[in-house]
Amino acid sequence: MSSSANTNETRSWLWRVNPTHAAGHAGLLVGLLVLWETGSRTGLLDPLILPAPTAILAALWQIAVVDRLLWGHFGITLYEAMAGFVIGSAIGIALAIGAALWEPFRRYSAPYVVGLQVTPRIALAPIVIAWLGFGTTPNVAIAALLCFFPPFLNTMTGLLDVDRDLQEMFRSLRASKRQVFTQLMLPTALPYMMAGLKTAMTMALIGAIVGEFISASEGLGVLMHRFTFQLNMAATFAVLVALTLMGLLLFALMEWVDNRIVFWRHDERMQEISRKRAAREAGRAATETPGTARVAPAGRT
Repeated sequence: MSSSANTNETRSWLWRVNPTHAAGHAGLLVGLLVLWETGSRTGLLDPLILPAPTAILAALWQIAVVDRLLWGHFGITLYEAMAGFVIGSAIGIALAIGAALWEPFRRYSAPYVVGLQVTPRIALAPIVIAWLGFGTTPNVAIAALLCFFPPFLNTMTGLLDVDRDLQEMFRSLRASKRQVFTQLMLPTALPYMMAGLKTAMTMALIGAIVGEFISASEGLGVLMHRFTFQLNMAATFAVLVALTLMGLLLFALMEWVDNRIVFWRHDERMQEISRKRAAREAGRAATETPGTARVAPAGRT
């Protein structure tokens, strides 16, 4: 098996449905939940430490459906994570492009970027809140700060990891700098960039939750902190389930974007594009053939 096939299989394992594997995973999950529920009902597990799955499900139903308390906080956290992701990733990619194309900028900016990366950025959260005040703005800033580095590093690595022979070929064809960037460097960097963006999406959600834990009045982090203070552990775990679902939603979104943008790295996407292209060619040939048949008699007369 080729390395590209291994990469495609690794990237798309979540979306491939194998009945045997799916049944195995479902059986394992059900077995763990049954053991968990049994341990809770028999007193082996303290409900203040690990509530029963049925209690968590009931709490989730209560705060999401009955009280409708979950959705407003869910939307606030989702907004903070997405806004921080967009801002942090845009700044990181823009700086990476500048650093890759201009060597002096890369040389002088590298120490500061590395210094920011090695600094525990979560420790900067109280400073950001002191600067920007309360509300969603500091949480967006914290999310952007946490998700800045992966797109920056991956994009710059991809832009600099260009095949030398291809560069020489572009020079021999007298390609402009813009053509070299758009037709050679950028396609090479896109897989690296998408990997960095996937990591950044997770970091943005972490940043939003950290900001809500420190100082906020809305969001899933605030809701979780409130339930924990009340020792309502079932509701706390219910909010944690909602956060997990949000993370899966964002990851699925990035997988979909990756499948559409870096389509040549996915065998299934390439086959789909090939089928659509073949169908268009067949349709064009079918429409052109009758027209040719009609023109031929007129030409003979």
